[in-house]
Amino acid sequence: MHGRTVQITSKAVVLRSTNIDTDQIIPARFLSTTERAGLGRNAFNDWRWKADGTPNPDFAFNQPHNAGRSILLAGRNFGCGSSREHAPWALTDLGLQAVVSSEIADIFRGNSLKNGLLPVVLAEADVQTLMERPDEELTIDVAARELRTPDGRVYAFPLDGFSQTCLLEGVDQLGYLLARVPDIARYEAAHAR
Repeated sequence: MHGRTVQITSKAVVLRSTNIDTDQIIPARFLSTTERAGLGRNAFNDWRWKADGTPNPDFAFNQPHNAGRSILLAGRNFGCGSSREHAPWALTDLGLQAVVSSEIADIFRGNSLKNGLLPVVLAEADVQTLMERPDEELTIDVAARELRTPDGRVYAFPLDGFSQTCLLEGVDQLGYLLARVPDIARYEAAHAR
């Protein structure tokens, strides 16, 4: 279970790199846990921290002006590589609520939706335009399936109905079913042989 995601309003962190794979998002050496809490410390570990453990000041998530931002604007083919649910866990623990890219790997996309991280796919030209203006406060409306900018630009994005419902209700697949147990019981009673 995760919190309801109806609308996300935030400035964005920009990672222009393409082909950011799940091992770059959360290196394999941090996969021994089944706990989600604390994984944000290790998100983008090899980029965020120097060999001596101090923050790399050049990395976007270490720059003071990006503190508290919950939308990531990422280069094409984000989340490629191995299937690891730890990747969206690490990103949500880092404080992200949405990843916007022109291409998001299918398995990463599915894992994200199951864990309350909204993957938003837009045209490459639109992502590039947004990357040029990271200090604009973006609004992502889950119900409308739209990303909006302060100057009135509106970008529609695909989101299947089931995932949309789960995000709006703040449930995962199991939570969705459990919330419908009374309806299921009524149906079974009405259709008992």
